[in-house]
Amino acid sequence: VESRNHTLGVWTDFTLEYKVVSVFLVSLICGVGIVGNMMVILVVLTTKHMRTPTNCYLVSLAAADLMVLTAAGLPNITDALCGQWVFGYAGCLGITYLQYLGINASSCSITAFTVERYIAICHPIKAQFLCTLSRAKRIILLVWTLTSAYCVMWLFLSDTETVAYDNAELLRCAYKVSRSQYLPIYFTDFTVFYALPLVLATVLYGLIARILFLNPLPSDPKRSTKKWRKETSRSGRMMCAGSSCSTTAASRRQVTKMLAVVVILFALLWMPYRTLVVVNSFLDKAYLDTWFLLFCRLCIYLNSAINPIIYNAMSQKFRTAFKKLCHCGPQRMEKPASYSVALTYSVIKEMSNGESHDHFATEMEDELNTPTTKFLPASVLPSAKKMSLDEPSLSGPGGK
Repeated sequence: VESRNHTLGVWTDFTLEYKVVSVFLVSLICGVGIVGNMMVILVVLTTKHMRTPTNCYLVSLAAADLMVLTAAGLPNITDALCGQWVFGYAGCLGITYLQYLGINASSCSITAFTVERYIAICHPIKAQFLCTLSRAKRIILLVWTLTSAYCVMWLFLSDTETVAYDNAELLRCAYKVSRSQYLPIYFTDFTVFYALPLVLATVLYGLIARILFLNPLPSDPKRSTKKWRKETSRSGRMMCAGSSCSTTAASRRQVTKMLAVVVILFALLWMPYRTLVVVNSFLDKAYLDTWFLLFCRLCIYLNSAINPIIYNAMSQKFRTAFKKLCHCGPQRMEKPASYSVALTYSVIKEMSNGESHDHFATEMEDELNTPTTKFLPASVLPSAKKMSLDEPSLSGPGGK
């Protein structure tokens, strides 16, 4: 590998305080995230009633998050301890590729899930044919195929370089291209894998919330149920028996909370890093404060680690499955609850004489299995390195 040497004065190692804080927090977040996302994958693959179209997207999301945590988070620990890149040329290319692949696949998986949620709630008749298990698997396969092909370019854009200081020479994993060549690539990724998914999620979840709020339930089911059933059946949305209306109202509030958490977490956890890169692109001298860079990286790692915690907190089905997997609950899996609220499925059930194993199974019930983070986040993740460009690395503490 050709070395590109730069003299940057005297090199100073990170302080002991920084090393302790960085290694501890990154190890904690990545450790919890890796274990949690592995559990999500295992419970869906090993529990029959958990194999729904919705949970297929959660498995894809968990796999992408695992890739981010291992390819971006763990190299951050070695960078903090050693002060330089320790994985060589092949590691530079491979880890950079896996970082971008994980983030882009995560963003696309969440976008696919958002569209699926919109169809399931707002167009339940179409959802009977569009939101099936086999279709979800095909969409996920397409997502990973396209993102894998797209990210191949980073194998040609990444390289190692030797940075020469007055008192040391350090190996870095950096980009081959100049800043003027890289910025258009970055802003394209920023738009496709972050801005557009966020806008789409905001619009579609807004429409979902609008339907939930503008389909008022009757205050007196005995008097109003007949009229309400007639009006809602015309729109092809949902039908509710009088005895289940109060539960449906509670479910609406739960759905609204879930939607708010999804959008807010996605926006907030990516905002520090995104803001930093955008600001640095207009500065002559990039702002690369060590502690602020660590904060930005921790937000990204937390975004990839928090989903399983949210599933456990807000989903009884996932909570029970997690307990069984850990052998800290009943050894026999409880039979899935017969949900009294199926906001988008009741019309379909009345119209259909039967259903196959691949039938639409993504009803929005009072027990939700929806992801709340990551909305992904999601977008381009810089490669695991201390770069000579203005964009800071998310897998190492470095700067210029």
